Amino acid sequence: MGECSEHRCWDELLPDALGLIFRKLSLKDVLTVVPRVCKSWGRVVAGPYCWQEIDIQEWSQQQSKPDQLKRMVRMLVARSGGSFHRISVFGLPGDSLFTFIGDQARSLKTLELPRSEISDSLVENVAPRLSNVTFLDISSCTKIGARALEAFGKHCKSLVGLRRVMHPTDVVGRASQHDEARAIACNMPKLRHLEIGYMLIATKAVVEIASQCHDLKFLDLRGCWNVDDKLLQERYPGLKVVGPYVDDCYENSFWEECSDDSDDSIYWELMDDDYYAAGSDDEGIWDDGQGLEGLEVRFYGGGFSESHAGFDWPPSP
Repeated sequence: MGECSEHRCWDELLPDALGLIFRKLSLKDVLTVVPRVCKSWGRVVAGPYCWQEIDIQEWSQQQSKPDQLKRMVRMLVARSGGSFHRISVFGLPGDSLFTFIGDQARSLKTLELPRSEISDSLVENVAPRLSNVTFLDISSCTKIGARALEAFGKHCKSLVGLRRVMHPTDVVGRASQHDEARAIACNMPKLRHLEIGYMLIATKAVVEIASQCHDLKFLDLRGCWNVDDKLLQERYPGLKVVGPYVDDCYENSFWEECSDDSDDSIYWELMDDDYYAAGSDDEGIWDDGQGLEGLEVRFYGGGFSESHAGFDWPPSP
C-alpha cells in the first residue's frame, strides 16, 4: 500500500474506467498487448468493459478468410455480454452471423455493415430485433434493395441516420433505384442525416424523400448525376445538400487507408493464450469458448491489397 501511495496503481482502477481507457487503443493492442500487462487488465479485456463499441471495420477490410471474420465477431459480441451499442464490420459474410448479431442486439444503436453479404429476406427476418438502432450504414450491400430498406424502416422506428452509398461498379446493369428511394421516403420519416451517393435516382425520387422526411437536415447526393440540386435548394432552403457533382475522389470511412502502421505490410497474429501458465489462478479467464487460439489478424500500411484496387471514386463527368 505504501508503494501505491507514491505511484499510481493502474491495476486497481475500476474495470469500467480501464475499459474507457483501453477503447482509445488499437484493436491489436487491446487484444494482444493489454492482456499481458497484468491479470486484472486481462480480465477487463475478456469482459464487456472494452466492447461497448465493436469497431473492426479497418481490420475486416483486410480479411480474405471469412472464418476469421466470423470468429472475431462472435468472440467480441460474446465478450460484450450483449451490451454493445455499436458494431462496425466491413464485408459481413453469410446469414448466420447477421442473425447472431440480431439475437444479441438489445442495446444496439449504431449498425455499420458496408459491403456485407446480407439479403432482403435475411433483413426481413432480423430487423424486428433491431428496434433500438438509430444509425445504419448499408453502403455497397448489393444483395439488398427496397425490401430490406422497408424492413429496416418499419422496425427501426428511431432511425435518424442512414448511409446507403454505392460505388459505380455496384450499380452496373441496373436501370434505377427509385424503389429504394421510395422505401426510404415511406418508411423512415425521422431521418435527419441521409447519404445516398451514386444511387441511380432522379430529382423526383429525392423530392419525395425530402417531402416525407420532415426532419432531414443533411443530404449527400454526390454522384447522383440525374438530380437537380438547385431545385432542391430552392424548395428546401433548410436542407444542406452535398453533390451531385464531385470535386475530389469521394471519401467514405470504409475506403480510407486501414492502418497507422508505417511498414508496407505488417501483420500480427493472435497467438495461443499460453501467457497464463498452467496452474495460474486466472487461466480460466480464456476458457469461455471465445479465446484467440488460431485467430489471425492482419494490418497493412500503405493502402489496400490488390483485392481492393480500383475502388477510387471517379470525378464528375
